[in-house]
Amino acid sequence: MNVGILGLGLIGGSMARAYSQAGHRVFAADTDESILEFAQLSGVVQGVLSDETIGGCSLLLLAVYPAACVDFLRAHAPALARDALVVDLCGVKREVCEAAFPIAARYGFTFVGGHPMAGSHYSGYKYSRANLFHGTPMVLVPPVFDDIFLLQRCKDAFAPCGFGSFSVCTAEQHDARIAFTSQMPHILSNAFIKSPTARAHDGFSAGSYRDLTRVAWLNAPMWAELFLNNRENLLFELDTYIENLEKYRLALRCGDAGALTALLEEGKKRKEEVDG
Repeated sequence: MNVGILGLGLIGGSMARAYSQAGHRVFAADTDESILEFAQLSGVVQGVLSDETIGGCSLLLLAVYPAACVDFLRAHAPALARDALVVDLCGVKREVCEAAFPIAARYGFTFVGGHPMAGSHYSGYKYSRANLFHGTPMVLVPPVFDDIFLLQRCKDAFAPCGFGSFSVCTAEQHDARIAFTSQMPHILSNAFIKSPTARAHDGFSAGSYRDLTRVAWLNAPMWAELFLNNRENLLFELDTYIENLEKYRLALRCGDAGALTALLEEGKKRKEEVDG
């Protein structure tokens, strides 16, 4: 199978390694020519994704920022094979899917929104690895939800990645959930590390500090675009969090041990309920 991959960052690079390792031919494109050249010299990428090669790819993976993903699809849709499966790997789905579904319908190929639930606080091709997706969930946003053949086609196409599970939802459902499970933790971590006492943490954490601040180290331009694309959902989560923080601050300011204990017990109970 010929696989086209746009973007050789952590996600796209790991996809390239997984498909190449499984014996497929990978054609890739990246704005950084040195990364593309290195990927070719190391044998991970067999050719450049171009106007001449894109038509021969039965699977096209778009691993770039949402706006760039849509722009690329608009520019290259006429060159895609009619039987091609195109999947974006962006962190938000509504903006991409709203633009991509009509393009796919017009030119006859199949587009499915995708979001691999895998990653690292490190970014870039140098941190990519073939087993990044092993056992992790993959979220799919198809154009219709009763096409079991399309779902199986996606599962077969992603077999080299080794995903542990697949789930299907709408673009709106995806963006609402990801605001809580992914985007909010990045904001909280990034804001938390700005405390003036942060530099004096060495030797004073059993792991909670490390766990909380791990994703403060992020790709700022990418996350800023994702946050703004999903700002309504993210603002809801952020406002809810601030409202809850105010309750903890009030209890502390008033020295109210009963209220503070109740808040902590409530959070513990909610964690037990959420995790089952």
